[in-house]
Amino acid sequence: MDIASFIGIFSGISLIVSAIFLGGDIHNFINWPGIMIVFGGTIATTLLTFQFKDVVAAFRAAYFVFSKDKEDPNEAVSTMIKLCDISRRQGLLELGKVEVKSKFLKKACGLIADGSSESVIRAALSVEIESLKMRHYIVQDVFRKMGTYSPAFGMLGTLIGLVQMLSQLQDPSNIGSSMATALLTTFYGSLISTLFFLPIAGKLKSRTVLEVINLEILMEGAVSIMENNNPVILYERLSSFIPVRLRKPFSRMSKGRRHEQQYT
Repeated sequence: MDIASFIGIFSGISLIVSAIFLGGDIHNFINWPGIMIVFGGTIATTLLTFQFKDVVAAFRAAYFVFSKDKEDPNEAVSTMIKLCDISRRQGLLELGKVEVKSKFLKKACGLIADGSSESVIRAALSVEIESLKMRHYIVQDVFRKMGTYSPAFGMLGTLIGLVQMLSQLQDPSNIGSSMATALLTTFYGSLISTLFFLPIAGKLKSRTVLEVINLEILMEGAVSIMENNNPVILYERLSSFIPVRLRKPFSRMSKGRRHEQQYT
C-alpha cells in the first residue's frame, strides 16, 4: 500500500474523530437525513454527469493507486538498457520475440523489430501516451466533480434544514433535529470533499504524471535503440528524465542484464 496515502487518511480521520470526542458526544454528529442528502445526492449527480463505466473505472483506479506502490522510473531505464543489450548481441529482430507484460513496451519492441523510422515510432507511441492522458483525465475528473458536488449538497441540506426549522418555530421540540440537519450536512459535504474526493483526484493526477514519464522513457529508449544502439548513450539520454539525486548509476542498471530474458 502507498504509505503516504495511508498516513494521510489515517491521520486526517483520527484528528477529526479526536476533536469530536474532546468536544462532546460523537452521536451528535450522526444525522441520517443529512447523510442521505450529501452521499445520495453526490452519487446521483456523479452518475448523471458521467457514464456508469467511467465511475466504476474511477473507483477501481483509486483502489489501485492506494494499494500499489509507485513505479520507479529507474526500472524503465534499466529495462531499455537490457533491451538495447539484446538488440546489440542478437539483432533488432530479436526484440519482436521478447516477452513483456507492458503492451506499450511490446508495441515499441515491435516497431523497432520492423525497422520503423524515428518519426514513425514517435508518432505511434505518442498517440498511446495522449490516449492514456485522456483516459486518466476522465478518471480524475470523476473525483474532482464529486469534490465539487458534495459541499454543494451540504449547502442544499443546510437550506432544507433551515426551511424545516423556520416552518416549525411554533413547536420548539422539532427545532433541534432541523438545526442538526442544517449544520451537519455542510459538515459532511466539506469533510468528504476535502479529506477524500479532492485528495484522491490529486493522487491520481500525480500517478498519471509518473506513468507518463515512464512511458516517455520507453519511447525515447526505443528511438535511441534505433538511432545508435549504444547502452551508455541510451542511459545518459534516459536518465535525464529522473532527478539527479534519484538516479541509479549505469553499473547498477546494467548489472545482470546478460542473464535476464523477461521484462515487465
